[in-house]
Amino acid sequence: MRRTSRKKRSTLANRAIAASAALILGGGGLLAVNVYASAGEGPSGSPPTRTQNAGRQMSTIDCPEAVNGLPEVPDRARGEVDRELAAMDTQITDAYRQFADRQEQMAQDPGLAENAVLGPLRSKRTASLDRIGIAIGRVGGERPAGLESLAGCSLRADDSRPGNGDGDGNSSDGGSGDGDGGQDDGQGQGQNQGRSEGQGQDGGQGQDPGQGEDPGQGRGGNGPEAADFVDIRSVRPDADRPRKRRGASRGSFTTDCGRNENGKFNPDNVIVAPGVSNGAHHMHDYVGNQANDAFASDDDLADGATTCRNQGDRSTYYWPVLRLQNGQDEDDVDADGGGRDQNVGEIQTPSQVTLKFVGSPVGRVTAMPRFLRIITGDAKAFTNGDANANASWSCTGFEDRQVKDKYPICPEGSQVVRTFAFQSCWDGQNTDSANHRTHVAFAQDDGRCPSGFRAVPQLVQRIVYDVPPGPGFAVDSFPEQLHKPITDHGDFINVFDERLMKNMVRCINDGRRCR
Repeated sequence: MRRTSRKKRSTLANRAIAASAALILGGGGLLAVNVYASAGEGPSGSPPTRTQNAGRQMSTIDCPEAVNGLPEVPDRARGEVDRELAAMDTQITDAYRQFADRQEQMAQDPGLAENAVLGPLRSKRTASLDRIGIAIGRVGGERPAGLESLAGCSLRADDSRPGNGDGDGNSSDGGSGDGDGGQDDGQGQGQNQGRSEGQGQDGGQGQDPGQGEDPGQGRGGNGPEAADFVDIRSVRPDADRPRKRRGASRGSFTTDCGRNENGKFNPDNVIVAPGVSNGAHHMHDYVGNQANDAFASDDDLADGATTCRNQGDRSTYYWPVLRLQNGQDEDDVDADGGGRDQNVGEIQTPSQVTLKFVGSPVGRVTAMPRFLRIITGDAKAFTNGDANANASWSCTGFEDRQVKDKYPICPEGSQVVRTFAFQSCWDGQNTDSANHRTHVAFAQDDGRCPSGFRAVPQLVQRIVYDVPPGPGFAVDSFPEQLHKPITDHGDFINVFDERLMKNMVRCINDGRRCR
């Protein structure tokens, strides 16, 4: 298993390069962004016609999220199904590379896109879906029907992201300050997605990134672009949270697991793609458990070393790395998850990482089961739509202003903040589910868990970065997701020992602040 390590930290010279590549006009307008990036990559359904392509630059490949269309997957079939789903991600990645390499030609000749990219991709996806159906039928007694409807993919433009109307607004996530608010109906559908006035004021003011470069050939190759950034000062404060009622569990438990100073990275995802190297196609930062890779079993995690100060916490916490788009190569420039998957630039070590577990605004919490797995956010939200998007972006000193589908431009002296408020309700039975979502849920708007779910300590991750002011950074992503901020996500596997978990629950329910 390849593991990359940090080659260097940011220098003042590198920071100056990045800042010079990101000039800002007053009031949040962008003059230029990421001189190393280009317009890059595409929507579900039938292939576009020549008329649809006219006047629009198709920018990515959009395929239905297969896992969302599957029936319940029997436990005995889950390993095989997960491997096929990971193979389908690789198929999209390979097709996207072909598309990006010949994007201009395909813009002129949609038939080329169908024959060279979409048709072969559809055939590969059909074969994978067929194998998924066989695997489910073999142990479940009945092969699911209609899976072939998930095979179709198409090209789409950057301005047609599903689930977000005109594609250039911002969604406010008011509940990320302390993890108690802005939560949805508890079905793993992300947090409150209300739109805030004053957001999205940068739309149309940025020049095309990668000026003078051939599309798809920029240093970053596929985004982000100017419209993906917003001046945090133009975002309206919105900090609505459920009111805490009598009987609320008001305490908190903070675990200190460092900032990944030791440089543990890999492009695996043991939750979504167990047993598959490079299952994420982007690099993750890891803190806590050091045994986490694609092949880690529960026993491996239980025995793994941890960076957490309290050795009773061997949990694993991971998220996509953030990189400066400054033209500086990392050690992974020729590696899977890095340059081979169009994730380039200098990886940034956070200046601060806070891992806090908080209570319920309406009652007591119960212990999490050991090895509970939780994914929050959606790594494919750009093409899937924002139903499961759940990361928030802000700036220090402005954290009452949260945005979900923009990167923030912070004033001088302010640092970029990423926040993940994880699902806080558990079904009481399962440590995972076939789609890795339905065994946990968000609390409802009134703070209560959905019927059949119980409140558990809610993990709130706050990750801070000292990056140059302006639009010169991005998170790693699947290549076809164009490094959009809405694709940000976090992963957690609970490996607290029983004694420490009991202490956490007692502390939260008693209203104390513990470490």
